[in-house]
Amino acid sequence: MEAVQLVALRLRAVPVAAYLFRNAVVMGGVFRSSNSTTSTSMSGMAGKRMSSGSGWLMGGALKLPKIVKAGEPVLHERAKEVDPSEMKSERVQKIIDDMIRVMRKAPGVGLAAPQIGIPLRIIVLEDKEEYMGYDDEESLKEQDRRPFHLLVILNPKLKKKTNRTALFFEGCLSVAGYAVVERYLDVEVEGFDRYGEPVKINATGWQARILQHECDHLDGTLYVDKMVPRTFRAPENSSKPLARGCPKLGPR
Repeated sequence: MEAVQLVALRLRAVPVAAYLFRNAVVMGGVFRSSNSTTSTSMSGMAGKRMSSGSGWLMGGALKLPKIVKAGEPVLHERAKEVDPSEMKSERVQKIIDDMIRVMRKAPGVGLAAPQIGIPLRIIVLEDKEEYMGYDDEESLKEQDRRPFHLLVILNPKLKKKTNRTALFFEGCLSVAGYAVVERYLDVEVEGFDRYGEPVKINATGWQARILQHECDHLDGTLYVDKMVPRTFRAPENSSKPLARGCPKLGPR
């Protein structure tokens, strides 16, 4: 999910109609917009894919892996679980460190391992207060968006806690464009931290949206697979109003 920086600033648009991207913030998986009317195993195939998609794992290269784009099979297939015995290994720690660096460089508030060509069930996410300075208080309140510290989750298992949902625009570092996606507002995620210790996260609002988006990546699902029809648009059309008949953004 891309975050705020020059890229995000270039996407900003002046409000002209009720449905506009007033402050576009992409989150490395989720695109956030203040569009409001009130506003594994590491063997076998996994190992082969990791070596072919990320030579840096095999030693030597220090440069960051590239973010892979829609169409690459690794983005459309279920990722493998990380073997518990390998969670603290140098190799897995290297993957995690590079994921964090890629996410922050993008910049973004979330990234899944398949987005750098690694078919493992690992996600990282982080939303900083500085990313929110480009939006107004009313919009942040509507999105229930608050900063949170870096989270690293291996083998995450997500479940909804309530049936409450909200509609907002999302985008992805692996897909050019944006679309409205309906997400649950309250979720629980269980998994392991980078050192193999159990973790449980109860999330609401925007953090819950980020978690759902990143966990979807691990199952080979992109936001465009869940988008509301007729809401997709190219980056250069980010300021266009939604078509007639499209649902109102915000909590349902």
